Amino acid sequence: MTKFLLAAHVLAAIIAVGPVTVAASMFPPTARRALADPEDPPALASVRLLHRVCRVYAAIGVTVPVFGFAVAGRMHAMGDPWLVASIVLTALAAAALAGSVLPRQRGILASIHRATAAGPQATAVRGQRVIIQLAMITGVFNLLWATVTVLMIVRPGSTTGA
Repeated sequence: MTKFLLAAHVLAAIIAVGPVTVAASMFPPTARRALADPEDPPALASVRLLHRVCRVYAAIGVTVPVFGFAVAGRMHAMGDPWLVASIVLTALAAAALAGSVLPRQRGILASIHRATAAGPQATAVRGQRVIIQLAMITGVFNLLWATVTVLMIVRPGSTTGA
Protein backbone atom coordinates (compact mmCIF):
# COMPACT_ATOMS: atom_id res chain seq x y z
CA MET A 1 0.00 0.00 0.00
CA THR A 2 2.88 2.37 0.77
CA LYS A 3 4.30 1.92 -2.72
CA PHE A 4 0.92 2.64 -4.27
CA LEU A 5 0.50 5.81 -2.19
CA LEU A 6 4.03 6.93 -2.99
CA ALA A 7 3.45 6.36 -6.71
CA ALA A 8 0.14 8.27 -6.51
CA HIS A 9 1.88 11.11 -4.64
CA VAL A 10 4.67 11.38 -7.22
CA LEU A 11 2.27 11.14 -10.17
CA ALA A 12 -0.02 13.75 -8.65
CA ALA A 13 2.97 16.06 -8.16
CA ILE A 14 4.13 15.62 -11.74
CA ILE A 15 0.67 15.88 -13.28
CA ALA A 16 -0.65 18.73 -11.12
CA VAL A 17 2.31 20.85 -10.04
CA GLY A 18 4.24 20.65 -13.30
CA PRO A 19 1.59 22.32 -15.47
CA VAL A 20 0.97 25.03 -12.87
CA THR A 21 4.65 25.96 -12.67
CA VAL A 22 4.99 26.06 -16.46
CA ALA A 23 1.74 27.93 -17.11
CA ALA A 24 2.38 30.40 -14.28
CA SER A 25 5.86 31.08 -15.69
CA MET A 26 4.50 31.59 -19.21
CA PHE A 27 1.70 33.91 -18.06
CA PRO A 28 3.68 37.16 -17.44
CA PRO A 29 5.38 37.41 -20.85
CA THR A 30 2.19 36.35 -22.62
CA ALA A 31 0.18 38.90 -20.64
CA ARG A 32 2.73 41.59 -21.48
CA ARG A 33 2.17 40.91 -25.19
CA ALA A 34 -1.61 40.85 -24.78
CA LEU A 35 -1.58 44.11 -22.82
CA ALA A 36 0.55 45.76 -25.50
CA ASP A 37 -2.02 44.77 -28.14
CA PRO A 38 -5.37 43.97 -26.49
CA GLU A 39 -6.98 43.66 -29.93
CA ASP A 40 -4.84 40.57 -30.70
CA PRO A 41 -7.25 37.59 -30.26
CA PRO A 42 -4.54 34.88 -30.10
CA ALA A 43 -2.67 36.75 -27.35
CA LEU A 44 -5.84 37.18 -25.30
CA ALA A 45 -6.80 33.54 -25.84
CA SER A 46 -3.34 32.44 -24.69
CA VAL A 47 -3.55 34.49 -21.50
CA ARG A 48 -7.00 33.10 -20.73
CA LEU A 49 -5.80 29.54 -21.37
CA LEU A 50 -2.74 29.92 -19.15
CA HIS A 51 -4.87 31.31 -16.33
CA ARG A 52 -7.32 28.45 -16.70
CA VAL A 53 -4.50 25.89 -16.62
CA CYS A 54 -3.23 27.47 -13.40
CA ARG A 55 -6.69 27.43 -11.80
CA VAL A 56 -7.62 23.89 -12.80
CA TYR A 57 -4.29 22.29 -11.97
CA ALA A 58 -4.07 24.20 -8.69
CA ALA A 59 -7.34 22.53 -7.71
CA ILE A 60 -6.03 19.13 -8.80
CA GLY A 61 -2.81 19.87 -6.91
CA VAL A 62 -4.64 19.47 -3.60
CA THR A 63 -4.19 15.73 -4.11
CA VAL A 64 -0.40 16.06 -3.79
CA PRO A 65 -0.32 16.80 -0.05
CA VAL A 66 -3.21 14.40 0.56
CA PHE A 67 -1.21 11.50 -0.85
CA GLY A 68 1.93 12.92 0.77
CA PHE A 69 0.41 12.80 4.23
CA ALA A 70 -0.81 9.26 3.58
CA VAL A 71 2.69 8.17 2.54
CA ALA A 72 4.34 9.94 5.48
CA GLY A 73 1.92 8.30 7.88
CA ARG A 74 2.63 4.85 6.48
CA MET A 75 6.38 5.49 6.63
CA HIS A 76 6.18 6.90 10.18
CA ALA A 77 8.05 10.00 9.01
CA MET A 78 5.65 12.71 10.15
CA GLY A 79 8.09 14.23 12.64
CA ASP A 80 11.16 14.11 10.42
CA PRO A 81 12.64 17.59 9.95
CA TRP A 82 12.88 17.26 6.14
CA LEU A 83 9.19 16.41 5.99
CA VAL A 84 8.16 19.22 8.31
CA ALA A 85 10.20 21.64 6.17
CA SER A 86 8.55 20.23 3.04
CA ILE A 87 5.10 20.69 4.54
CA VAL A 88 5.85 24.29 5.50
CA LEU A 89 7.29 25.07 2.05
CA THR A 90 4.32 23.40 0.35
CA ALA A 91 1.94 25.50 2.43
CA LEU A 92 3.88 28.64 1.48
CA ALA A 93 3.76 27.66 -2.22
CA ALA A 94 0.02 27.02 -2.00
CA ALA A 95 -0.51 30.35 -0.26
CA ALA A 96 1.54 32.16 -2.92
CA LEU A 97 -0.46 30.51 -5.69
CA ALA A 98 -3.92 30.96 -4.18
CA GLY A 99 -3.31 34.31 -2.49
CA SER A 100 -1.14 36.10 -4.99
CA VAL A 101 -0.51 34.43 -8.35
CA LEU A 102 -4.10 33.56 -9.28
CA PRO A 103 -5.62 36.88 -8.08
CA ARG A 104 -2.96 38.87 -9.95
CA GLN A 105 -3.59 36.82 -13.08
CA ARG A 106 -7.31 37.62 -12.78
CA GLY A 107 -6.49 41.29 -12.32
CA ILE A 108 -4.25 41.32 -15.39
CA LEU A 109 -6.99 39.68 -17.44
CA ALA A 110 -9.37 42.41 -16.28
CA SER A 111 -6.77 45.06 -17.23
CA ILE A 112 -6.49 43.60 -20.70
CA HIS A 113 -10.27 43.76 -21.09
CA ARG A 114 -10.29 47.37 -19.82
CA ALA A 115 -7.47 48.25 -22.22
CA THR A 116 -9.63 47.08 -25.09
CA ALA A 117 -12.28 49.62 -24.10
CA ALA A 118 -10.09 52.50 -22.88
CA GLY A 119 -7.11 52.10 -25.19
CA PRO A 120 -3.91 50.26 -24.36
CA GLN A 121 -1.96 53.30 -23.09
CA ALA A 122 -4.42 53.98 -20.27
CA THR A 123 -3.79 50.61 -18.63
CA ALA A 124 -0.32 49.65 -19.87
CA VAL A 125 1.84 51.28 -17.18
CA ARG A 126 -0.14 49.92 -14.22
CA GLY A 127 -0.49 46.55 -15.95
CA GLN A 128 3.26 46.28 -16.54
CA ARG A 129 3.97 46.90 -12.85
CA VAL A 130 1.55 44.15 -11.83
CA ILE A 131 3.06 41.80 -14.43
CA ILE A 132 6.54 42.37 -12.96
CA GLN A 133 5.21 41.66 -9.46
CA LEU A 134 3.47 38.54 -10.75
CA ALA A 135 6.67 37.33 -12.42
CA MET A 136 8.59 37.73 -9.15
CA ILE A 137 5.96 35.94 -7.08
CA THR A 138 5.75 33.17 -9.67
CA GLY A 139 9.52 32.77 -9.44
CA VAL A 140 9.28 32.40 -5.66
CA PHE A 141 6.45 29.88 -6.10
CA ASN A 142 8.59 27.84 -8.49
CA LEU A 143 11.62 28.00 -6.18
CA LEU A 144 9.50 26.75 -3.27
CA TRP A 145 8.38 23.74 -5.34
CA ALA A 146 11.93 23.08 -6.51
CA THR A 147 13.11 23.09 -2.90
CA VAL A 148 10.34 20.70 -1.86
CA THR A 149 11.29 18.40 -4.73
CA VAL A 150 14.94 18.38 -3.66
CA LEU A 151 13.94 17.68 -0.06
CA MET A 152 11.75 14.79 -1.20
CA ILE A 153 14.63 13.27 -3.14
CA VAL A 154 17.52 13.92 -0.73
CA ARG A 155 15.58 13.47 2.54
CA PRO A 156 18.26 14.52 5.03
CA GLY A 157 18.66 11.91 7.75
CA SER A 158 16.92 9.28 5.67
CA THR A 159 17.73 5.65 6.33
CA THR A 160 17.42 4.77 2.63
CA GLY A 161 21.01 5.77 1.94
CA ALA A 162 19.98 8.42 -0.56
